Amino acid sequence: MKNTIKNIDILCVGEVLIDFIGHQNNVLINETRDYHRYLGGSPANVAMNSARLGLNPYMISAVGNDGFGEYIFKRLNEVKVNTNHLKKSENNSTSVIFVSRSNGTPDFMPYRNADYHISEDQITSEMLSQTKIFHTTCFALSKNPAQTTILKKAKEAVKNGCTLSIDINYAKKLWSSKQEALDVIKTYCSLNPLIKISEDDMLRLFEKQLPHEEIFEFFHNLGVETVCLTLGSEGVKLSQKGKNMIQLPAIKIEKVMDTTGAGDAFWSGFLFAYMKEKTIEECLQIALKLAALKLQNVGRLPDNINILSKLL
Repeated sequence: MKNTIKNIDILCVGEVLIDFIGHQNNVLINETRDYHRYLGGSPANVAMNSARLGLNPYMISAVGNDGFGEYIFKRLNEVKVNTNHLKKSENNSTSVIFVSRSNGTPDFMPYRNADYHISEDQITSEMLSQTKIFHTTCFALSKNPAQTTILKKAKEAVKNGCTLSIDINYAKKLWSSKQEALDVIKTYCSLNPLIKISEDDMLRLFEKQLPHEEIFEFFHNLGVETVCLTLGSEGVKLSQKGKNMIQLPAIKIEKVMDTTGAGDAFWSGFLFAYMKEKTIEECLQIALKLAALKLQNVGRLPDNINILSKLL
């Protein structure tokens, strides 16, 4: 990675929203009676985790000029995520998602409004020249104007020497068609981002269980060098083009409290270690430790511990 003066460690571009996570465990939304409010959205989770790890993240998104929007600004500012380019929309309310609480991939119902109104003026060329990692998600790319903005700025970011990153958290209900999703994913992948995928994401995207080698091959053929496949309680596999695959087991946990955001914790740890120029295996080990920490807490990572001391 180039060592020019780049003081924005990670530009998190995409959804920030309110997660209402069900209080009853292992029931679907139709059986959930009570919900607790959390700040959510995969890029926002990565931004907050990164700030807690001592990095300098910027959040690029849009919220409503409402109580939920105020709460989002307050929470991000508390952990020192830069919100100077987080837009407050007068015409759109803050996006909200209801999520079931589960030991597997949770059931969710999105009510999207402000989150995808990301415009080009929020990401300046000057910012991109100072950014180390440009991170986004499949969720963020599912709707315009965010989709157009992110694809355009990602290309510009690469020209500025940024490393791209994406969590391909594909969900059918967010896209107008699967073909559009595949086209957009292929466009972003042609820029060689670091990719995080899960088995569940891939089952939704390909609508069948593919052998892991085929999944890796699919992304390598699009021009991606590094593909990280998370396997839940089975750990992780990582494939780098032309190198041997790395597989590591998950860290054993006595009681899983909440799986929401575990993938984001994992990827935050990975990107943190990647920026610290650790080996790929060390990146995975740190990622697995952060995911394990998250699984033992409902909502976000706990505030009262020194996270770095648990990782390094």
